[in-house]
Amino acid sequence: MGRGEPQTSVPERARELLRHGFGLIGPRHPRHSVTVDQLDTLALPVADDGVVIGVDAESRPAVLGLNRPLPYDVVLIGGLWTVQVIALRAAATGTRVAVETARAQAWMPMVHAMGGGQNGMAVYDVGRVPPLGASAGTPVLVVRDCGMRPPRGRVASGPWQSVLTLLPYVSPVAPRLVRQARLVGIQRVSPDEATELGRTMALTRAEMDSLPGLSDGLTLWCTDRDRQYVMTQPTDAETGLLGTPRRMD
Repeated sequence: MGRGEPQTSVPERARELLRHGFGLIGPRHPRHSVTVDQLDTLALPVADDGVVIGVDAESRPAVLGLNRPLPYDVVLIGGLWTVQVIALRAAATGTRVAVETARAQAWMPMVHAMGGGQNGMAVYDVGRVPPLGASAGTPVLVVRDCGMRPPRGRVASGPWQSVLTLLPYVSPVAPRLVRQARLVGIQRVSPDEATELGRTMALTRAEMDSLPGLSDGLTLWCTDRDRQYVMTQPTDAETGLLGTPRRMD
């Protein structure tokens, strides 16, 4: 305001703004601020974030964080049922799910139940997954259901795009995929397969011995440092769509 301009009261100024369409004047509050020295005293509670894939040995929820800013590869040596539950729950949290498979008929009931591919899940032939444009706002999970010897995928893991590969058994390509993965799930396998996985993943004798006797729906999830048994329990809706837990398809 210049020196020669008349002084305008606050109410008059507010009425002038309203008259020219600038909207309502919000409430006035003192500014909240902290000094640089006080920043270290601030803390935000951070809880587990991801997809609930079951319960652990203490019946606590086991959460798998699939949406990450860095590439994340998961391998499950097990059954289709468990992968489909994970995919269904991931889509329910807002993740876009792209399924690469040679058995589309096994996935189409899920796609139809979710609105015909318009609500977060799409099925592609092997080798035909297009670029998916993953971002923090639209994270993607690529499910590779390509049999015993999945070919090298055209679409790899990347920021906000995780890849979950299903292997029905321990195949010749399993050691390579296991070594590349950040997380490996193992369901019931034969004693010979358990021994091979024990060597590849440095499992303990107790863990190796447990694998041939795992019940349907039970998975041993392994990282480089941690091991956790998780029981996946379906909801009524999941049972109606996918049936009861099973290792064999």
